[in-house]
Amino acid sequence: MRSVELFAGAGGLAIGMANAGFQHAAVVEWDHDACETFRENQRHHAHAVEGWPVHEIDARSFDFRKLAPDITVVSGGPPCQPFSMGGKHQAQRDDRNMFPEAVRAVRELMPKAFIFENVKGLTRESFSYYFTYIQLQLQYPELSRRKGEKWIQHRARLEQHHSANKGAATYNILVDVLNAADYGVPQKRERVFFVGFRSDVGARWSFPEKSHSEDALLISKWIDGTYWDEHRISRKQRGDEPRRYAKRLERLRSNPSLLEVERWRTTRDALMNLPDPEIHLDNTIANHVFTPGARTYVGHTGSLLDEPAKTLKAGHHGVPGGENMFVKDDGSVRYFTVREAARLQTFPDEYEFHGSWSQTMRQLGNAVPVRLAEVVATSVATSLAVCDKNNACKNVQRIV
Repeated sequence: MRSVELFAGAGGLAIGMANAGFQHAAVVEWDHDACETFRENQRHHAHAVEGWPVHEIDARSFDFRKLAPDITVVSGGPPCQPFSMGGKHQAQRDDRNMFPEAVRAVRELMPKAFIFENVKGLTRESFSYYFTYIQLQLQYPELSRRKGEKWIQHRARLEQHHSANKGAATYNILVDVLNAADYGVPQKRERVFFVGFRSDVGARWSFPEKSHSEDALLISKWIDGTYWDEHRISRKQRGDEPRRYAKRLERLRSNPSLLEVERWRTTRDALMNLPDPEIHLDNTIANHVFTPGARTYVGHTGSLLDEPAKTLKAGHHGVPGGENMFVKDDGSVRYFTVREAARLQTFPDEYEFHGSWSQTMRQLGNAVPVRLAEVVATSVATSLAVCDKNNACKNVQRIV
């Protein structure tokens, strides 16, 4: 199944798509350093990106009609800055709003399905009117905005079409906010996903069930102790059972057998087997270099080792909550190396990043965790495969 990846960034979503079995017909990204990351990995024959046709170009200039008309899925993460909690909140007024290009790609390629991702901030009440406008455009991509037509007018026209057609949309869309930690990513990262299937495909799909939970992590820490045993942490080092979880732990102790998922993965899990770069320099590990200067102050604290990391952020002038550093066992803090941040985003260790520490951390802060992308993409691929099989069976029956 062939796919097109837009706003590819460092490649998290694209690698997840490839891991799910999709073959990229085009990978579109305008940032030079991000494209150099792809090229550098291709020069090293990194399996994750081998053979990808990378286009260093603004998506607004890309001609999708030049691609063969057999694209199964379009995917991408339009730049999140217009809707980010840490941004200027300009939404559709921000020049970086690329949702119109995502819709154009769907309109010109008419794929069987699409997967788009963005920050949870897009779901805020202040953006609700534009949020529903995005959904309407993706439901009816063929009804493009007319020359000189304001987006508010276009939205009204889409609403009228939707009501007149009694909801019979070109694409059936599901939207949900997923926490990456619930799918085995060692990071609390909430993102909104738009997943749509062309209505004639006849897909029956729902968002993947959660495979990991905080309850399971609490059990492994404070009930059976297996978490501490895995990491060889003594009883003295683990500290006291946190009071804020007292009632919750009491409930879990009474019936822990109800839990059927794996535990959340933590920062400590992600950093396992990596030497401390402040003490041991290992030149064989790509992008694993110590960066000095980390410090804490009010509202700027690092991730805790024994919980999933805070959401990595791309902040152009530093990040507001210390999301690019963590608290060590002795209480001091240090910055994540690029390799450590890559592990938090579940990139393979063979994957190298091009650019300075700040530039590569920006690429990682903007990325979709590979594991989360793969989980969603695999579920979409499975659903499409079932549809193809069912349609093939129907065709055989007609011939008979």
